[in-house]
Amino acid sequence: MKKHADKIRSVGIIGNSEKAACADIVRRAARLIARAGRKAVVNPDTAALAREVDLLLVFGGDGTMLRAARDLAGSATPLLGINIGGLGFLTAVPSAELPRALNHVWKGEFKYESRALIEVSGHCNGQSVCEMALNDIVVGRGAVSRLIGLDVSVDGELVTHYRCDGLIVSSPTGSTAYSLSAGGAVIFPTADVFALTPICPHALSNRPIILPLASVIRVKATNPVPATMLSVDGQVVAELDAGDTLTIRRSRRAVRLMHLAGSSFLETLRRKLQWRGAYV
Repeated sequence: MKKHADKIRSVGIIGNSEKAACADIVRRAARLIARAGRKAVVNPDTAALAREVDLLLVFGGDGTMLRAARDLAGSATPLLGINIGGLGFLTAVPSAELPRALNHVWKGEFKYESRALIEVSGHCNGQSVCEMALNDIVVGRGAVSRLIGLDVSVDGELVTHYRCDGLIVSSPTGSTAYSLSAGGAVIFPTADVFALTPICPHALSNRPIILPLASVIRVKATNPVPATMLSVDGQVVAELDAGDTLTIRRSRRAVRLMHLAGSSFLETLRRKLQWRGAYV
């Protein structure tokens, strides 16, 4: 991969301004990039920044990474996440290991991985919506602690009528986010599948379902109260009226992530989730 490393002449920097530790680490990154004979570039317009550079360093948590991924949807510019606090499955490099990580980059000790985006479209409360997500699309209840009703079909065939707090439609990348907390399976991020994970379903037999990523999923809100909300990667997008139907499918766009040598998804699971097996 050394030939790929030689092509990385300019490096974009994206930081989460809400994290106090971010400014110092970003300045440190800029110095390390300049010391390596590369150019550090900052631009508040993420999409424009991606067109200027060969690599984007994203400093923050998974939320910062998700925003960057949606802004860059379809771009060939790879992302490398630098974690500043928090669990961080997408921001795989701890900030303390930044010098080591950049040395791997300059030596070409990395690989690229394409991650699928998913998208939701339809009408909510009389307004058209069309949004992309890297992690998940959630149709759930609002602030009122009452069950909502959702009719869910896949490729035109009814799955069931859920009475629940909500439904998570997760990409492979998002399996370790909200879906995991709600009892969903851990999915290898390059698998071509969706995960449908009901949130607190009233019927205990309603279990998570794994579907082909080529599936077309339709979710219909069936009750006027309590409020039914659409969220994309943790951000509330719209409120649904009774009868509003959303269509969820794989997006034609993807994002490109950089993975450093020695890192793997299974190693990340062991470290982040503190898996120890039977050992005490």
